[in-house]
Order: sequence, then structure tokens, then C-alpha cells
Amino acid sequence: MKLQDMNFDIFENFTNINDYSYDRDTISCTPVINSHSINKTLAAVYSLVCFLAVTGNMIVMIVILYNRRTISSTDIYLLHLAVADLLFAVTLPFWAVDAISGWVFGDVMCKIISMLQEVNFYSGILLLACISIDRYLAIVHSAQAHKHKRPFLIKLVCAAVWVLAIVLSLPILYKGEYTPPGSSKIMCYEILDSESAETWRVTTRFLRHFIGFLIPLVVMIFCYSMTIQKLCQTKGFQKQKAMKVIIAVVLAFLICWLPYNITVFIDTLMRSKFIDETCDMRPHIDRALSATQSLGFLHSCINPILYAFIGVKFRRNLVKLLVKKGIIKQSAESQYGRSASSSSVYGLTSTTI
Repeated sequence: MKLQDMNFDIFENFTNINDYSYDRDTISCTPVINSHSINKTLAAVYSLVCFLAVTGNMIVMIVILYNRRTISSTDIYLLHLAVADLLFAVTLPFWAVDAISGWVFGDVMCKIISMLQEVNFYSGILLLACISIDRYLAIVHSAQAHKHKRPFLIKLVCAAVWVLAIVLSLPILYKGEYTPPGSSKIMCYEILDSESAETWRVTTRFLRHFIGFLIPLVVMIFCYSMTIQKLCQTKGFQKQKAMKVIIAVVLAFLICWLPYNITVFIDTLMRSKFIDETCDMRPHIDRALSATQSLGFLHSCINPILYAFIGVKFRRNLVKLLVKKGIIKQSAESQYGRSASSSSVYGLTSTTI
């Protein structure tokens, strides 16, 4: 299924390979039609991702809010990240239906769902960068970080993230219902009918490449590199556990989003005429966009695991909540408390990660 059919293209939308390897702004190529079984598989995958992401992020939100009296700066970022992933996940059923039947929800819903998904993708990427900065300050500059942390400042940063995400997502409002020539299947597609509009699309794509991926990636690599270097200078068993968490964070981000962003960048170069676009290349790029985007969807499921379930404080608070609700026995809390009591390295367990 093509990327704009899912309407999650953070750098604008491309061709719908379910119906056509066709771009009305560039060239016309031979139709490439996916089988109905592939579309059904994609719909099932999107539904499963939705279920896992909603369940995982709801648990994260409940645990953090339940322990809001001891909430830390990282917890605040994680709460906003869980909200972003949750809102992204609730849009997936629309695309699951779209994979089978095309876009049947109307022009207004096309814009609303597209905007909602776009905003929450950007907020998620930017919040990941904020978390890496927070961990860098807490571990590498622990004294300064603890001295200057103020909840109001953290909340202000989160508000700025959401505002920036909304601004970056505004071009997606060009989306609307569109029926490709020779097809009866309606798409939720970006409608650009002029050369100036096409120039605008290419320009915003390059902007989004940098702000939506490259800059957060550079920030994460720098912060976590310095953090790992600091941890390598410490002694004790727990530093190895802390390093595993940090390495997992970076690898998950790269594995989920690097293939997609590389493919999108190649597509952008083709559409900006830096690379010749042919009917032989277009179907391959379209399929690569669809496959790598599906991989990117998994990141919303992985976040609760990486940022919460392997975090000492989160597990401890989750156990306390389960004990209070009578789901598990009191002895389990005591046993876990003893195992977690010695797990402190440069303030790692003072926050959720």
C-alpha cells in the first residue's frame, strides 16, 4: 500500500501503489496493483499496532499520573510522548479501513485525521530529542541539572514542542479526497495542481527532512554518546544496565525511522529532479515507502517498552499500583523493592528511565 494512502507521509504524500504507480504532477506509468490479500494483511498489521500502542501507552499514562506527586522531568516528557503515541495510534483504524476500501470518511475527516497524525508524529520525534537532552543533563551534568530543574520550565518546553509540531504539520491541510484517473477508489491525497504548489511541496519536504529527522537524530546521538562516555567512567554493575537502556533507545529510533527517511529522501531527490525519475524506478520506490513506513509505525509500540517497562522507577510504581488494586500480592512489592534498592547510577533511577 502506498504511503499517501496511509496519509502518514511526514514529508508530503506520494503515489498509491494499491491502484497506480502514478503521479499526476510528474509522469504517468503502468498501473501496479497489489493483491487484496496484501491489503488485508496491511490492515491487520495496522490494527495490531493500534491495539499494542493504545494498551502500552495507556498503562504508561496511568502509572505516571498515579505517581504524579513524585513526577520528574523525564516523567513529564514521557507522559507527553505517551499522549502523542496514543493519539497517533487511534488514527490507525482509519488507515486499516482505507487499505481495504479506500478513503470512505469524507474530505473533512481526511484533513482532520491527516493533521492529527502529522502533529503527533512530529511531537513524538521532538519529545525523543528532549528526553535525550534531559538524560544528558541528569547524568553528565547531574549537579547542575538537579539544581535548575523546574516543572514549569519542563511544561513550557513541552508546550513549545506541541506548537512547533502543529506549525510543521500545516502543509498537510492540502490533503483532500482524490480519485486517480482510471480508478474508482477514492484516496486521501495531497491536492497540488500548479507548478508553484509542487515547488512548495519539495521545499517543505527538505525542511521536514532536517527538522523532523536529522536535527533530532543529531541531538540524540550527541547526548547519548556523551552519556555513555560518562557511564563508562563509573564503576558498578548498574552502569551496564543503564548503557543497555540508552543503546536500545538509539537503535530503536534508527531501526524504525532511518530506512523510511532514507527512502523519502531519495523520493524527494527524484521529485526535485536531482535524480531522474522513470517508470522502472517509481514502483520500487513506492513499495519501499510502504514497507519502511510500516516499520516506522512500530515505534509507537516500542516506546512504552523502552522508556517505561525497562525503567526501574516505572516498574516499581507499576507494582505498587497493582498491589493497591489487589491484582498482585504484597509480597511481590517487597521482593521487587529489595531488587531495585541498589539500582542507582548518577540519578538514573530518580526518573523513569
